[in-house]
Amino acid sequence: MPQTKIVFFDIDGTLIDMQAKKITQKMLETLHRLQDRGIKICIATGRSPMVLPKIDGVAFDAYLTFNGSLCYDRKGVIFSNPIPHKDVVRFIQNAAALGRPVCVSTRDRLAANGTDTDLTDYFAIANEDVPIVDNFDAMCEEDIYQLMLGCRPKDYPALLDGAPGAKIAAWWDRAVDVIPAGGGKGIGIEKMLAYYGLDKSEALAFGDGNNDREMLLAVGTGVAMENGSPELKALADEICGPVYEDGIYHYCTSKGLI
Repeated sequence: MPQTKIVFFDIDGTLIDMQAKKITQKMLETLHRLQDRGIKICIATGRSPMVLPKIDGVAFDAYLTFNGSLCYDRKGVIFSNPIPHKDVVRFIQNAAALGRPVCVSTRDRLAANGTDTDLTDYFAIANEDVPIVDNFDAMCEEDIYQLMLGCRPKDYPALLDGAPGAKIAAWWDRAVDVIPAGGGKGIGIEKMLAYYGLDKSEALAFGDGNNDREMLLAVGTGVAMENGSPELKALADEICGPVYEDGIYHYCTSKGLI
């Protein structure tokens, strides 16, 4: 393996077990030991900056949020790519036609025009409540990096109808994240590697969901969790143990990274 200088971690199902909803001591040890070796550690998630987990004692070097639409480090923004306003409006109209409420994400606020069982359960994965607001329409006038709503795969064509500037990034079968058509974790990683002056071969990434496919292809070594989707495992360079068995820790140990 070429010398690894940066590692990207998805959160839910990768860094943190979605059932336990907390990071293990072995995973904490992994993060600390990687940084002790001079390797940058970065979050790469569909979550917004407002609902990132607080991991005591760990200061990540950079964050790729909204599935790559907003990337930043301690110095400031590395890449910003909101969804075109007209596509936000059309998508919300399409969702309303299906009877689905929507949550929009600005850089520093979430706002929903209602909720349903799927959207409520989606937010519960991150231990959050759906933030229903009275000024939803006004919020939609701001830069929107991501939309979230409950739906099923059969609904995707109707939701995207007339909104060419948006695309769906799904890792769950009951809800989706909607991001810019030219976005994705892969694009975000490309921007971050360029920012740090690193080559693709020097990057490693761990993921478990279908929204991690572009991420695993954008690095030199893409590793899927054993608990990941069949589609992701099929394209991954390697597969590590499941999140609930500290798969990342054992992988990093076996590769001499920690």
